Amino acid sequence: MSEPANEVDALDEEEGRLLFAKECRFVAGSERLEGLPPFTLPEVAFAGRSNVGKSSLLNALTNRSALARVSHTPGRTRQLNFFDLGGRLLLVDMPGYGYAEASKADIKRWQKLIDAYLSGRPTLVRVMVLVDSRHGLKATDRDLIKRLDERAVSYQVALTKSDQPKPSELEATKAKVAAELAKHPAAHPEIVATSATAGIGIAELRARLAKLAAAAPSR
Repeated sequence: MSEPANEVDALDEEEGRLLFAKECRFVAGSERLEGLPPFTLPEVAFAGRSNVGKSSLLNALTNRSALARVSHTPGRTRQLNFFDLGGRLLLVDMPGYGYAEASKADIKRWQKLIDAYLSGRPTLVRVMVLVDSRHGLKATDRDLIKRLDERAVSYQVALTKSDQPKPSELEATKAKVAAELAKHPAAHPEIVATSATAGIGIAELRARLAKLAAAAPSR
């Protein structure tokens, strides 16, 4: 599903603020498909390499300090966790990928769960692919992007930790990622630069997610 418009204005940001000011509660967490919630609300999933800042970004978006567990131990999230945002949107925290210390059995199980989720959720309207702004796309990011393309799942890149590179370095990374994404059919063209600690891009990302929630068909 495509976003209604690419530009975000002050009214869009206010809609995003109001949406993310609503109660956000944990509703389900499972390592098995049969444990996932029914198809009721539009879903936005957050995916990224281990320690990319996924939990920190979710906490910043929802103005909560511990909605998603923040850990310095890679591979801590081992299941799909679903959070109901005001009865309007489900935020899905996916297991981090690219953690070399995880066992082969764990990696295989997580990959199977993620692939099944991506292929079998009609309510999934967008996957936010989080990429560390200091490093840009890695091989594991490209692997996920390829799988999303194959499944025709809409996805969008959000750069994390964008307060850490120099402005010129950040712009160069954005340009390089944008050029690569232009070759991928399921990629949304807009890249959002964010920082959970500095608040960069949080209002814009809230606004974009609020647009997705408003555009999703009711069930």
